[in-house]
Amino acid sequence: MSFSPKQKPGLSPMQTRYLIIAWVAASIIVGFCTFAAIFAAGGGMDVFTTPTAKAVTGNGTAAPKSVTQLPSTAAPAASKAPAQTQPVASQPTQGGLPPVGNFGLGGQAIHGGFPSMASMKKSGMTWVKLQASDLKVDFGPAIDNAHKNNIRILISVVDKTEERYKVASPEYQQKFATYLVTLAKQGADAIEVWNEMNLEREWPKGQISGESYTKLLKFVYPQIKIANPNTIVIIGAPSPTGFFGGGCDANRQQGCDDKPFLEEMVRAGAFDFADCTGIHYNEGILPPSATSGDPRGNSTHYTRYYSSMVDTYWKATGAKKPLCFTELGYLTGDGYPDLTKTAPTFSWASKTTIAQQAQWLAEAVTLARDSGKVKLLIVFNVDFVTYDSDPQAGYAIIRKDGSCPACDTLGKVMGVK
Repeated sequence: MSFSPKQKPGLSPMQTRYLIIAWVAASIIVGFCTFAAIFAAGGGMDVFTTPTAKAVTGNGTAAPKSVTQLPSTAAPAASKAPAQTQPVASQPTQGGLPPVGNFGLGGQAIHGGFPSMASMKKSGMTWVKLQASDLKVDFGPAIDNAHKNNIRILISVVDKTEERYKVASPEYQQKFATYLVTLAKQGADAIEVWNEMNLEREWPKGQISGESYTKLLKFVYPQIKIANPNTIVIIGAPSPTGFFGGGCDANRQQGCDDKPFLEEMVRAGAFDFADCTGIHYNEGILPPSATSGDPRGNSTHYTRYYSSMVDTYWKATGAKKPLCFTELGYLTGDGYPDLTKTAPTFSWASKTTIAQQAQWLAEAVTLARDSGKVKLLIVFNVDFVTYDSDPQAGYAIIRKDGSCPACDTLGKVMGVK
């Protein structure tokens, strides 16, 4: 009777090799799955993806309305909206959103399709501004379009409807705050809270004061920050004016000069509820380096000169926050009908040329960037086309013939290659 030899316990060399191969393969698969899960949870490569929110109503590419300025000796008149044009989405570019940094240059666009995006990039702009004139337009598509083109977006919000006269009521303020929260959730990089609230056309008669506006600011600021801590909150730029003789009219029925209005805001604690101070400068007819020589009446008033505007706002606010120019522009009627006939109240700019506009904008940007006081400068405007009693196209850097001399001068000072 024969017996087979008894096998030793354990695995054969061949089985051991198979086991090692299987263990290595399993480790690779598990490691890859773990990495993919972490990568997806972190949002993938697109670290600048912005949150979205449900649409409010309306079309985010609707043409904005804006306010331009008259000389400081008169209370500025409200402007009309730019003519509606068919929005054409600009072509996305590669990369990510630019860092906020210490200074940014942008321009106010005609609508959220940003048809002049190439010119803006050529100018060194990393920001774009749109104007909301009611609480119905959904800016979500425009915000997404800006971000797809690697440009940050400021939404300036003021209600131009009759509801604006309810702005001091708690019910309206909550409605207004809800709209701003929606913008923040949609990814707005900055929000300007109201506009030129020192004049009766933008604020209820009898309630025009820095304290009254500060109550609105205090109410909306924390809600915006909860919705999106990264959204920059900009104090609405007052209308630069000396119409009220350095104060306010009796019973505050018409308005206040901007300087005393800002000083009232300081006393009311406004600057604890904002990240930047809004400022406008649209009435210049001299280089931004000029500090005297304006040929108009009231030639020593601070609103006549770029540098005195900056210094006045910086001192009036106690340098509590950096300045954000939400409108800065130079008007020229070159290429359009005579300003003295078409827009008599703007005839003060009738001698300004396109070349001067281009040069002065570049000088203003250089001064702002190097001052350490200005965080953002929005050029008013890029591509508006309306030219009537409110000659917005005369401020546009893209001229009637499609040329853009200012694109070259701005690009040069911003280091565009």
